Amino acid sequence: MTARIPVLTIDGPSGSGKGTVARRVAERLGWHLLDSGALYRLVALASRATGLESMDEAGHAVCAATLDVRFSSRPDGEEQIWLAGQDVTAAIRTERAGDDASRVAVMPAVRSALLERQRAFAQSPGLVADGRDMGTVIFPEAEVKIFLTATPEERARRRHKQLKDKGLDVSLAALSREIAERDRRDSSRAVAPLVPASDALILDSTVMPIEEVVDQVLSVMRQRVG
Repeated sequence: MTARIPVLTIDGPSGSGKGTVARRVAERLGWHLLDSGALYRLVALASRATGLESMDEAGHAVCAATLDVRFSSRPDGEEQIWLAGQDVTAAIRTERAGDDASRVAVMPAVRSALLERQRAFAQSPGLVADGRDMGTVIFPEAEVKIFLTATPEERARRRHKQLKDKGLDVSLAALSREIAERDRRDSSRAVAPLVPASDALILDSTVMPIEEVVDQVLSVMRQRVG
C-alpha cells in the first residue's frame, strides 16, 4: 500500500501573507510548494494574449488544460515562474493580472481543468498548497488546514508597500477598492467560494510578524503530523 503524502493547505484572501508563509514553511519542511494562485494568473495571462475579453469559458478552459508551466527558484530563493519557456514572474504579479485571475477563477470549466493538475503536485515528502480553495476543494483530506487572514486595511497596506518596493507607482486608495472588490467576488462566487474549511485553523496575521506566523503553522504541523 502506498504511503499517504502529507499535505498542508494555506488558504486566505489577497494580501493575507499566505504566499510568503507557504514558501517559508515549505523551505523549513523541505516539502514541495503549490502556488495555485499563480496557475490562475497564468491562465489569465495566456488568455489575454489571445483576447481575454472576447474568449468564452471553453476557450479559457483550453488555456488552463494546455499551460506549459514550470516553477523554479532564483539564486536568492525567490520564486520564478515560466510560461512556454518565458519568465513571467513579474508579469503575473501585477494588479491587472490578479484582477484577471479573479475573473477567470469563477469559471467552472477552468477550475475543472486545473483540478487534477493541482493535485498532482502532492509528491513525497509532502506538499504545502497555497490558494483560496486548497482545503475545501483541492485537498479536502489534508492533514492540516490553515486559513490566513488580516484586516482589509492591513492587506492593502502590505500590497502597496510590496508594489512600491518594486518601483511601481500605485494608489493605496485604489488598491483598497480593488482588494474589497476581489474579496466580494471571490467569497460570493458559486464555485469554490473563498471560505475557511470547517476544520481549518483560522490565523489573523494583522499584527503578527511573518516569522511568528510561520512558527505557529510549523507548531501545528508538528502536533498533528509529527
